[in-house]
Formats: sequence, C-alpha cells, structure tokens
Amino acid sequence: MANVPEIRFKGFTDAWEQRRFEDDMTLVGGATPYKQNIDYWGGDIVWLSSQEIKDRYVASGTYTITKQALNDNATKVVKSGTPLIVTRSGVLANRFPISIPTVDVAINQDIKALVYDKDKINTDYIVAHLQKLEGFILKWVVKGGTTVQSVNVPDLQKIELGYPSVKEQTHIGNFFRTLDNTIAIHKRKLNGLRELKKAYLQVMFPQAGETVPRVRFDGFSEPWELKGADEIFCTVSDKGHSHLPVLSASQEHGMVLRNEIGIDIKFDNTNIATYKRVMPGQFVIHLRSFQGGLAYSKIEGITSPAYTVLDFIEKDKQVSEFWIDALRSEKFIKMLESVTYGIRDGRSISFNDFSIIKLPYPSHDEQTAIGRLFSLLDYNIDGIQSNISNLAKLKSAYLKKMFV
Repeated sequence: MANVPEIRFKGFTDAWEQRRFEDDMTLVGGATPYKQNIDYWGGDIVWLSSQEIKDRYVASGTYTITKQALNDNATKVVKSGTPLIVTRSGVLANRFPISIPTVDVAINQDIKALVYDKDKINTDYIVAHLQKLEGFILKWVVKGGTTVQSVNVPDLQKIELGYPSVKEQTHIGNFFRTLDNTIAIHKRKLNGLRELKKAYLQVMFPQAGETVPRVRFDGFSEPWELKGADEIFCTVSDKGHSHLPVLSASQEHGMVLRNEIGIDIKFDNTNIATYKRVMPGQFVIHLRSFQGGLAYSKIEGITSPAYTVLDFIEKDKQVSEFWIDALRSEKFIKMLESVTYGIRDGRSISFNDFSIIKLPYPSHDEQTAIGRLFSLLDYNIDGIQSNISNLAKLKSAYLKKMFV
C-alpha cells in the first residue's frame, strides 16, 4: 500500500518517507537558575516553565533572568521559532503541549527544544505532526504518577514520523498554522467577553451593604429592594414524573440532561419516583451551590431528591434572566459562604441556610434591562465557544487524514 495520506494538496503524489524522531531531531534541555540568587532574576531574558507551554505561540513568561544566570547555570537560550515540548509536568496528564516561541527564550529542565535542519523540515509541519500523534504519545510515551508525568525520551525518539517533500510540508504546515491562528483569535474574543461580563457583574449589582449599583441603565434611579431569600423564593417538591428525562446540575450551564454529560447512573422505578420535577424558569440548590451559585433550568425534567427546587413567590415581579447572573455573581457566592461554613462537597445547602440571605433586586423593568444585557453576553460567549469547538473538531479530522 502506498505510503501516502488520505487527503493531499493538489500536485503532490510522491510517497512519504518514514523516519524515526531521532533521525532528524535533537532534544535540548534547560535548567532553573538558583532561585535565592537575586542577581539571576529580573533581567531581560524571558525564562519559561512547563506551565507556560500552552498555546501554539509563546512570547513571555512569569519570570525573566539575567545574562549572569545563563553564564552560571545550565539553562540556555533557545532561538525564536524553535518548537518547545514539555517532558515533565502535571499538564501531561491531559495533553502533550507544544509551543513556538516568538522571541528568544530560556527554558527550565522540564522543557526540551526541538533542534533540526529547517531547510529539510518545516516547523509548522512538525508541530502539526506531533499534535496529530498526541493521543499515541500520551498513551505510550508519557509515564508517571497521578500528579507529575514524564515523557520517556528514548520511546519518543523511536517514534516514526512521515515526511513528504519540504514543499508539501510547507503547504500542510501553513494550513494548520492558519487553523490554529483562527482558533487563537476566537479564544482571545472569548476571554475578552468573559472579562467584560465579569466587569459588568462587579458594577451592575450593589456592593455589600448598599442598595444602588455603581453603573445603571438610563432612566433608573430608585434604590433596590432588599429582602430575605425566603421572601423571594419558595421551595417546590413535585414528584411522580418518572416519564421525564433526568437532569443534572452543572456549574457553567445550569440544569442539563444527565446523558449529555456522560453520566450513566442506574436506578429503579421506585427511586426515580422520588425525583423532583424541575420546570423552565426554576432554580435548583445543588451539592456545589456554595461554589458557584444556583443552577437555572431552561428545560423540564426531574432531578435528585437531594436537591432543592426553587420558584418565585411572585412571578410577575421577578425576571429569571436577571436572577441567573445575580445568583452566580461573586457577591452572592460570598454571601453563601457566610452561611455555609463547614459545608463540603457531598452535602447540599439547606433552604434554611439560603433563606436568611438578604438579596437586593431592582424593579421589574430594570431587572429586564440587566437580564437582556447578560443574556446577550452569554449568547455571544456561547457562540464563540461553539465556533472554537467546531474548529477544534475540524482540525482533529484533518490531522487524521493529512498525515501518514
């Protein structure tokens, strides 16, 4: 069978060569300068640790070192454009990190630089090729315990890689570089929107002990009301709906279908009969509520009897979209902490704990305005997350089909 990939750019038909990693590339390691010597730190040279090898490109690190540190220690400078891989770190539990520095950098002992003849091997090509082999490397080459894993360098050096002509390598490398750059742009947009939302959450809800937020929409000036949670919410325990789908509480997405998060819990009809119905617009106090607010439900289903289902006492005075973020804000979580001292994972907050919290809220119209703003932000955040996920799937598919 011909040694060629399933998908190729037009004009390329030659079979690929198969060569071992060690036939073409050398691994060059670094070191950490003596941390107690102040003459080694705070210089002009970027120094990287394994935790900073995350994205395709890296230009800065947490620390910088001096030329004296280079002279007195085993650490060394790696030229811009030289791929870096992590060979020992906790991050190896989930992925095989590869980055290309855009400036000259020094590296610590957990990082290895890939040195090779760039006239024969295209950098973007070899980065993509190693990303394609990530699953194999993690399964067969990475060894170690539960917290820190190490790459078995002799095994890595024996891995066979496929090499087309340098021209075809360049086409493939450019393709995956463009994909990675597009993903990076979307990630920057996502981080920007998350930071914007975080900033709005800080200023559009009153500070502790206050009834007026720092920033408001035009036309609203009245102080917010302050009521106990049990004056706003009531508990609901509607059982006997075994035909409905089972829901689980998530920190980020609220109540979701249990089978969508990969949980397969066996139960008999007797147990499921005790599950509580959750309706769209209701909230759930779950086992991790003290870590991230209460879970909002957009769908109908049933959930564990250990959870507490909440609804508004006066539905015509409250806007769910406002309360979704009010109950996920840092201010609310801090209020939860004040009544949940000693509660840990595995135990739900009681309604009595929740009910004594005093919650500020504005008029129905102002709730609507605030809710619309955060709903729009969430919509855009979800859209960008979906784009990133789709691009990652597209990249994964092409990695499988464009390499031997």
